[in-house]
Amino acid sequence: MTNIPPAYANAIFGAAIFDLSGLPKAYFATQESRDSGWVQTVFQSLGLQSLLLSSLQLEGFRYARIHGNDHCAIVVKQRACYTALLLDRNLPEISSSTFVKWVQEFEPQSLKADSRFSMA
Repeated sequence: MTNIPPAYANAIFGAAIFDLSGLPKAYFATQESRDSGWVQTVFQSLGLQSLLLSSLQLEGFRYARIHGNDHCAIVVKQRACYTALLLDRNLPEISSSTFVKWVQEFEPQSLKADSRFSMA
């Protein structure tokens, strides 16, 4: 999916792409969210997730939510990367399976065409 549904457009404040080993590759930010501290938190959570999966021999990581004071990040595993979106904490859809599915299909590179976002 390249289009951001209008209901989600103003709720997204940033996006980060990580390779499958959990290393950050690209980061997009809006004027409202120039602080990239959340990207470090996602990076650490991907490292912890990798450790837990190998130690406990678990499979099937689908997504994780990381709650902060003002925002929430959702991290999903896509075919060739992990994608994290920084979102408004009050977005009611954030817990829905429909929203998680949308994020799994989301193409973060589409933010390059969105004037609200710049690569950081």
